[in-house]
Amino acid sequence: MASTLKNTGLIIAGVAAGAAVTMQFSALAYKPVEPSMPLDQLQQLAKVVEVIRSDYVEPVEGGKLLTDAISGMVDALDPHSAYLDPAAFRELREGTEGKFVGLGIEIGESDDGYVEIVTPMEDSPAERAGILAGDLITRIDGLDVRGLGLEEAVKHMRGMPGTRVTLTIARQNTPQPLVLTVERQEIVQKSVRANIVEPGYGWLRIAQFQEPTLDDMAEKLAELARKEPHLKGLVLDLRNDPGGLLQGAIGVSAAFLPEGAEIVSTNGQLPESRQRFYGRPEHYMLRSGRDPLSIVPAAFKTLPLVVLVNTGSASASEIVAGALQDHKRAAIVGTPTFGKGSVQTIRPIGRDAAVKLTTARYFTPNGRSIQARGIVPDFAVDENAENDGLNALRLREADLQHHLSGDGAEEKTRPDDIEEQMALLDAARDRKPLAYGSAADFQLAQAVKHLKGEPMQLSKRSAPPALARHQAPK
Repeated sequence: MASTLKNTGLIIAGVAAGAAVTMQFSALAYKPVEPSMPLDQLQQLAKVVEVIRSDYVEPVEGGKLLTDAISGMVDALDPHSAYLDPAAFRELREGTEGKFVGLGIEIGESDDGYVEIVTPMEDSPAERAGILAGDLITRIDGLDVRGLGLEEAVKHMRGMPGTRVTLTIARQNTPQPLVLTVERQEIVQKSVRANIVEPGYGWLRIAQFQEPTLDDMAEKLAELARKEPHLKGLVLDLRNDPGGLLQGAIGVSAAFLPEGAEIVSTNGQLPESRQRFYGRPEHYMLRSGRDPLSIVPAAFKTLPLVVLVNTGSASASEIVAGALQDHKRAAIVGTPTFGKGSVQTIRPIGRDAAVKLTTARYFTPNGRSIQARGIVPDFAVDENAENDGLNALRLREADLQHHLSGDGAEEKTRPDDIEEQMALLDAARDRKPLAYGSAADFQLAQAVKHLKGEPMQLSKRSAPPALARHQAPK
């Protein structure tokens, strides 16, 4: 099972939200500021660099010290601002483009510190090599993965296309370790999945808002309409969607709202950061050409809709949930979202590096700030029939150090939630990872019940009124 310790499993949600935040790429000139740099402190920084270079126990390259100083300066602003060196900038671009060179696996960290396969991607090198969901990677090219951490393990598994990596796999009910050699290839991620979960009811899942997401969503909606001409309702699944491109969130919302409806507004220092965005092609299209939403059947503008969210739903997914909730277009079902209500702008610095900088807070059409609070579901439904599983162990935005303040009350992870869930960890260890969209997906089943007008099984956990509009009766 994936790691359930608060300081690992909890932080993963925050890291994911920081790595795939609501972003805009911008090459605009910086806002002019008065020359007020403190010369004495700059001189002090230069002296510290020289002292480290001359006196530290081992030689340290001066350029590295300055790069680390820049990183520390930007990192101290808030959890989502960062200096991106060439490698980090390249990885960010790969993430938003929806493609990278690797093995094609979704991974988590096991209780023992190994890398657990959540699922191999369809038709990926990993799937073709025989890797299965639930497998544990214990060694990468002979290197013990314990202590590496997920980020470092990913670096070892990625590389140049055509090169190979040898994985040592521990598999349940297989006494001997498996040694598999996998060839790295360019992986094209599909951020959108869809299916007919039962006659008349569709399911559309968006895992992340990438450049191809809007086109992929439009094609999936058109495909659903062809498969089931008499659709009665749709579930839009945004659980564990950490965010992505702002234009994607605007376009997805626009697919279900009246033409030209307001989706989100932003407010910051720069004039470009004080804007209102509407469901119009100029606000959601990344390039000129055909409007991707032109192929979406008009019926989806009025089709009964449920949006599934959880603590891992952050940033762009919160924009969508907030817009549909404010326009009373959908019922929001699940648990309170992450609360990442800020926009990051990518400012290139030279040819290969960039600064990912928080430049604005965003607001729902009714003017609600999501920052450090999140979207509160209309109906509180846990991950499974008994409890909220490991979802309640994740950190939220308000738990992160140096987080940007929101408007009004902030919602941190509640100690009661953690204590309750820690008591259930033994049972959770034996539970298989939830496959979204499967017959075992409890929240999806409850969402379909709502679309059919049947009563849902609501959360039995006690919660303050602000955290759920509807709860199970006492």
